Amino acid sequence: MTSVAAEIGRPRRSTLGAAWAYVRRHVLTVYAILFFAYLLLPIGVVAAFSFNHPKGRFNFTWKGFTFSNWTHWNAIPGIQSAVVLSLEIAAVASIIATALGTLMALALVRYGFRGRGTTNFIIFLPLSTPEIVLGASLLTLFLHVSSAIPFGFWTILIAHVMFCVSFAVVTVKARLVGFDRHLEEAAMDLGANEWTTFQKVTLPLIAPAILAALLLCFAISVDDFVVTYFVAGTNTVTFPIFVWGAARVATPPQINVIGIAFFVIAVTAMLGNVVLQNRRAKQA
Repeated sequence: MTSVAAEIGRPRRSTLGAAWAYVRRHVLTVYAILFFAYLLLPIGVVAAFSFNHPKGRFNFTWKGFTFSNWTHWNAIPGIQSAVVLSLEIAAVASIIATALGTLMALALVRYGFRGRGTTNFIIFLPLSTPEIVLGASLLTLFLHVSSAIPFGFWTILIAHVMFCVSFAVVTVKARLVGFDRHLEEAAMDLGANEWTTFQKVTLPLIAPAILAALLLCFAISVDDFVVTYFVAGTNTVTFPIFVWGAARVATPPQINVIGIAFFVIAVTAMLGNVVLQNRRAKQA
């Protein structure tokens, strides 16, 4: 009887030992998987409840599976206009902020000028300032010039460009710090002027950083609520403001649908940027 129990228990112990040995060898990998699973758990809940068919106004309890939320994502009044407005502001703000941020990063890395340290400090201020303080400050500023710039699309755009520039500068600057200037010198030794060198050598090499800055600015602009709430006025509703207003009376599953759509688009674009960088690195 004892030998039979030993034979039954031996495979179980060997299996547990093999599993424990694998965990010890891959403890960092297991930790990373658990960490990312923990981070993605709320997103998974949002994705699951985008297929929910709630009986009432609040999408908090699972009632049944349906695709109608995705096929009729704009069934809630006002949600489509809020999404379109957020996308328009994010697209324009990210392009302007990335262009300005790239030029500022080039100036800060390539040239020495009076006030360079102060400029670096000012650039990092929006990154370290609490959003509620930033929003209140911008509100005070726009109140003094409200006759020239009414609250709405333009005040939101100016605010988004202001805090997105800092992210663009930091992203492009990190690429320029490790940039090999000998490549530009070689191009100019071969007869290229400054513009041709920038167009043919510098720009292609820093293009992945510029694209990363553009995607980052776009994601931050679409997602911003606090600053936008302060400077939007009463008649302009972006998607984050729409979600905040809807949450007080209802939480339709279409909010989950649009949130997951934004997440999938952002992740796909960023993964595409990584693949592009890896492909260029292999070609180089």
